[in-house]
Amino acid sequence: MPNHLPSNDCANPSVQPPLPDDRGSDKPQEACGVFGVYAPEEDVANLAYFGLFALQHRGQESAGIATLQGDRLQIYKHMGLVSQVFNEGILADLQGDIAVGHTRYSTTGSSHVGNAQPVIVETRLGSLALAHNGNLVNVTELREALLDKNHNLLTTTDSELIALAMGDAVDSGGDWVQGAISAFKRCQGAFSLVIGTPQGILGTRDPQGIRPLVIGVLNGDSDSLPTRYVLASETCALDIIGATYVRSVKPGELVWITDSGITSLQWADQVLPKLCVFEMIYFSRPDSCYEGESLYSYRQRLGQVLAKDSPAEADLVMGVPDSGIPAAIGFSKVSGIPYGEGLIKNRYVGRTFIQPNQHMREVGIRMKLNPLRDVLIGKRVVVIDDSIVRGTTSRKLVQALRDAGATEVHMRISSPPVTHPCFYGIDTDNQDQLVAATRSIEAIRQHIGVDSLGYLSVESMVNTTLNEPEHFCTACFTGDYPVPVPDSMKRSKLMLETLAH
Repeated sequence: MPNHLPSNDCANPSVQPPLPDDRGSDKPQEACGVFGVYAPEEDVANLAYFGLFALQHRGQESAGIATLQGDRLQIYKHMGLVSQVFNEGILADLQGDIAVGHTRYSTTGSSHVGNAQPVIVETRLGSLALAHNGNLVNVTELREALLDKNHNLLTTTDSELIALAMGDAVDSGGDWVQGAISAFKRCQGAFSLVIGTPQGILGTRDPQGIRPLVIGVLNGDSDSLPTRYVLASETCALDIIGATYVRSVKPGELVWITDSGITSLQWADQVLPKLCVFEMIYFSRPDSCYEGESLYSYRQRLGQVLAKDSPAEADLVMGVPDSGIPAAIGFSKVSGIPYGEGLIKNRYVGRTFIQPNQHMREVGIRMKLNPLRDVLIGKRVVVIDDSIVRGTTSRKLVQALRDAGATEVHMRISSPPVTHPCFYGIDTDNQDQLVAATRSIEAIRQHIGVDSLGYLSVESMVNTTLNEPEHFCTACFTGDYPVPVPDSMKRSKLMLETLAH
């Protein structure tokens, strides 16, 4: 039986803190980050802690770590940032050879500790701990099938459904690998998974590879120790613990890591890969790499192409911190317009449960971004950002720049207009709330109050990568969903918001 460490209100999922005050952020939110490490004779909980710390940007609502050593499983998960959830005492109690970690951002309606991960399921072979990044589109059918087998669902996440499906297959006589493959074949949509078991750790991506997952090795200081393996959503999580990047888990591949090393199985037919392009332009940290490509360099190139495709006459180019800065530097290089900092970011805002009063809500943007008046006054500025979703934050930002003395404000976006919701693990609005789905570019320009507005084209965005352009999912810009989405889910995103993590 798993040894569950005390975790305050984790024992009572009905105890819920208020929703954080950044729910109105005008950016799509990533669902989560996953991390796993197989490292006998290492402090795996500490490694998982620092790995999750590097992946904090992928999920800032809850965090959890499960450790396994043979039949013994321990877990601690709670609401809050990684640094708020864990301390040295908690980590010291999490002992094992394997650790599975998760940082989570949920959509509206499922923000409570009961949905925090990893998900734990008991099987005839022992306990499994599952961490999931992505979103299934066949949730209704899978949920009904599991309920028909009298499963007692404890959460509202599709992650629990995957874990239960794997548990069913194991209890029907399969081993861990067979059980995992059986469960994966029942899932449709986006999923990158790290699964800890008493015998080893599993990692996989869905057949299209929509969400990322990478493999690293941790060799340590002694040649006598066996190779230790790490799985993570991004390479930045490998860097922080001194692991060496090996490669990405391939779409439809399962990697099985045990004391015998790493084994690879291709459980799904080869199809055209479709990595979420938003990982490239916004979600992943700029110091991460994908398939050998530096995302910082890619974002700089986006800015360079943007300067050619949508030039502007101005005195200053500035990026919206932090995600717009690489593209702003690239725009400046090509346009010849000097680059400068016009906004200072408060890096200690994070997520807070203290609700601002009405006046503070109206000020809004300045809690996180404050204009530099002496830089902006009397200047024509080009503001570079990676995306506009609703336009509410952009409008406040533009007004703040004008209040600080900017004579003209031109905005350039290093991605195309977001016109469709995501169903693969990103928290976006319903389509009628996406500003580009209901307005022309000229109408958006008027709505946010800029002197000119330009976007990057879909073609320029994907052609600027070093990978094959057709290997990216661009559904939020084109409506071309690589995994068919049921009409019921398209008609009502409320279903997604209820069931997604």
